[in-house]
Amino acid sequence: MQKQKIVIIGGGAAGFFCAANLDAEKYYVTILEQNSDVLQKVKISGGGRCNVTHACFDPRELVGFYPRGHKELLSVFHKFQPGDTMEWFETRNVPLKIEGDHRIFPESNSSQTIINTLLEAVKAKNFEIRTQSVVSAIEKIENQYQIKTNSGAFMADYVIYATGSSPKSLKLIQSLGHKIVPAVPSLFTFNIKNDTLKDLMGTSFAHAEVSIPQLKMDESGPMLITHWGLSGPAILKISAWKARELADLKYQFQIVVNFLGIDLEDAVQTFKNYRQQNPKKTIGASKIFDVTTRFWHRILWLSKVNLDKNISTLTSKEIESIIRNLCQNEMSVTGKSTYKDEFVTAGGVDLKEINFKNMTSRVLPNFYIAGEVIDIDAVTGGFNFQACWSEAWLIAKDLNARY
Repeated sequence: MQKQKIVIIGGGAAGFFCAANLDAEKYYVTILEQNSDVLQKVKISGGGRCNVTHACFDPRELVGFYPRGHKELLSVFHKFQPGDTMEWFETRNVPLKIEGDHRIFPESNSSQTIINTLLEAVKAKNFEIRTQSVVSAIEKIENQYQIKTNSGAFMADYVIYATGSSPKSLKLIQSLGHKIVPAVPSLFTFNIKNDTLKDLMGTSFAHAEVSIPQLKMDESGPMLITHWGLSGPAILKISAWKARELADLKYQFQIVVNFLGIDLEDAVQTFKNYRQQNPKKTIGASKIFDVTTRFWHRILWLSKVNLDKNISTLTSKEIESIIRNLCQNEMSVTGKSTYKDEFVTAGGVDLKEINFKNMTSRVLPNFYIAGEVIDIDAVTGGFNFQACWSEAWLIAKDLNARY
């Protein structure tokens, strides 16, 4: 039987994983990538180490990390989940390791290991990889698609659209009849100018809590003071879950930060217990809470408490001021910054227009969609890649079973 032609638009994680799993006996495959390098996001992920996936092996638990797409991904993850991803790479001689926070990386600590494995798998099938191929139009001609690029036109029996979420790629698929949910940033840090944070870049808090009263939303987890404001998992989670609402607020809103992650009453009690046991200490030298000395001194300065004051002579008003600055610190967010280079968006192809049994378009025949071009996104930790691997695997499985 004559081989069918598949064109994969997008040389990222989803596009390459799909190609790596396609049957070379049945298909000619061409990958079109507009940049000069393929797998660029894989390269920079995890600070260049590539956060391949996350050690969460129960699909029902796994979908909880996806602000958009959790319902749709449940069936997808029942067919291919992080354990399957690990097995796929390990059978190709890429040992992976699970770190303390459950993120999974190659033992080599280099994203190049993952890139090489995907490249080798695709090249072993003699599939064509064309970089610097910018797609300008896709036309349906009888039972095929014509894909026009700056380097000529390609005919395809099947199209796999895995472009990522650039405005241009969304516009192109919209022109084919797909509904697009407008893209807004997800996973971003908060820009804050506040005396509590000034010149304390790099200071971290293991168990912070952050709330946005206006949106009745709170998150907890590690948090970090940056040059621009606040970052870390507690901030990134809240930015992902409330991506649309925060865009509507034009990234101007109030937050309440609990640097300790404990109740106000518990913090007061901890303070009083410490004072009872260490009555002769100065407040500046007291190590009451798990914060750095520099940050502790900043809190005392904000609370207008002299560092040399004896802890036993503090008034209840001074104690209340210290605890409020630690546990109920109100700040104004004035903007956002991209988290490292891992730009993620909420938005893309409407979920109702995709059949999640095999990732086919409900609008276009013989047309598959995968990756960030879909209105699916996750919190940081390897989850966005896992969605790509799982969706791509489903597509390859469906195509391989066609003939």
